[in-house]
Amino acid sequence: MSRIGRKPVVVPPAVKISIAERTISVEGPKGKLEFTHRPEIGVAYDAAAKQILVTRQDDERLNRALHGLTRSLVNNMVEGVTNGYTKKLEIVGVGYQAQLKKANTVALQVGYANQVVLEAPKGVSVAVPDPTHIVIQGADKQAVGQFAAVVRKVRPPEPYKGKGIRYEGETVRKKAGKAFGSSK
Repeated sequence: MSRIGRKPVVVPPAVKISIAERTISVEGPKGKLEFTHRPEIGVAYDAAAKQILVTRQDDERLNRALHGLTRSLVNNMVEGVTNGYTKKLEIVGVGYQAQLKKANTVALQVGYANQVVLEAPKGVSVAVPDPTHIVIQGADKQAVGQFAAVVRKVRPPEPYKGKGIRYEGETVRKKAGKAFGSSK
């Protein structure tokens, strides 16, 4: 049996849970999220114990996989509306910088002729504390991670000088360039 799927999701006091057929909605101080789970999986909320239990019909391979996945997604929703998720990006390179154009729209100058302007999706907020750092926050873990990946993909770090946009703390392995001066 799935070890992750069996664990109940503990619901903090500030979070409201409602389950209608196959749709579970979680509402908390950071926002509201909804998720529709597969019919093979059952989700039940125990209001007395303040926890969510995820069950499956049988031990078929697909159901075992969906069991742990559904529990993790529900747990991420509860965590997101309680604390939220944050991704931090840093920009490395001479003249490379970011600026906030308007609310939730970031403009990147990363070596192209024009600025690259990206608008954050609904529920995701973007902050630029200084020109070389970008902070992406939101309640939906998937949306925050996806937008961070989109921003990073504009200019991923290159292996020779390390210039580009990277996650904070990400290490970029540098390659040795061409060796000059060797005649034979």
